[in-house]
Amino acid sequence: MTGIKPVTDKPKIPAIELKNVLFFYQTAAWQLSLPELTLQQGQHLFIKGASGSGKTTLLNLLAGIITPKQGEIKLGGEVFSSLSPAKRDTVRARNIGVVFQQLNLISYLSVLDNVLLSSHFAGHDKKASEQRARELLDSLGLAGELIEQQAAALSVGQQQRVAIARALLTRPALLIADEPTSALDADNRDSFMQVLLEQANACQTTVIFVSHDAGLRRYFSLQLDMQNLAQGVQPCC
Repeated sequence: MTGIKPVTDKPKIPAIELKNVLFFYQTAAWQLSLPELTLQQGQHLFIKGASGSGKTTLLNLLAGIITPKQGEIKLGGEVFSSLSPAKRDTVRARNIGVVFQQLNLISYLSVLDNVLLSSHFAGHDKKASEQRARELLDSLGLAGELIEQQAAALSVGQQQRVAIARALLTRPALLIADEPTSALDADNRDSFMQVLLEQANACQTTVIFVSHDAGLRRYFSLQLDMQNLAQGVQPCC
């Protein structure tokens, strides 16, 4: 027959895509150069790097907290890195969950209120957000009276779980985590990883996870060592 075109699947838009990214601080004697990195929706990437290797700088670029000197970063097909700071903040609130080593919990707020902050900035329904927050906290072992405690009263490990719940609350397209298991013992670390990735899988959330703990590699289908990046982190003088 003529005039009938075969049905073809539409190409999938990557969750996040970096091309020819270059970044450096004026006062630092190194630069971060990344020719290409592409992650599809739902993929999980483990990044390992020693202190000073540039992994936190890379995460800041992915989150839109800083922007590259050259190249572009796309989030869901949109050139995220070229947006104004205000628009990047809006896109981040709606599409990216972030957990850094500095957990940024508000010490005088309750566990529940800390988790709900992300939905407030993203403009989500308050009642539905609170129900999901309670479910997430329960799955992370923070149910009952704990959710009404102030963040300052929690252990470091508990605070890390609160930060993860806050990051996952809005079912973000991308979750960025920088050493979130650093204060957990082996048993709690493994339990935490299972819950984190189960929640991410349920939402088809792409995960970029940074840790110095090579033992966590087994949880990830994709792995990257900062020192093995093409051109990597190099001295610039």
